[in-house]
Amino acid sequence: MRDDKGKRKEDTKKQIPLRLSASLYREIASWASEDFRSVNGQIEYLLSELVRKRKKQTL
Repeated sequence: MRDDKGKRKEDTKKQIPLRLSASLYREIASWASEDFRSVNGQIEYLLSELVRKRKKQTL
């Protein structure tokens, strides 16, 4: 199934509100800067890696 811009539905990104403590945000922002990513990109990367690792463990 595709969205109105021709992208597959599973490829479109969802927006979610996320509340972080100030200290956690600073840590992620610092890490993101080291990896040349935005904070949002860093969070997405970390979550993707955790999901990938979890899938490997369940096989």
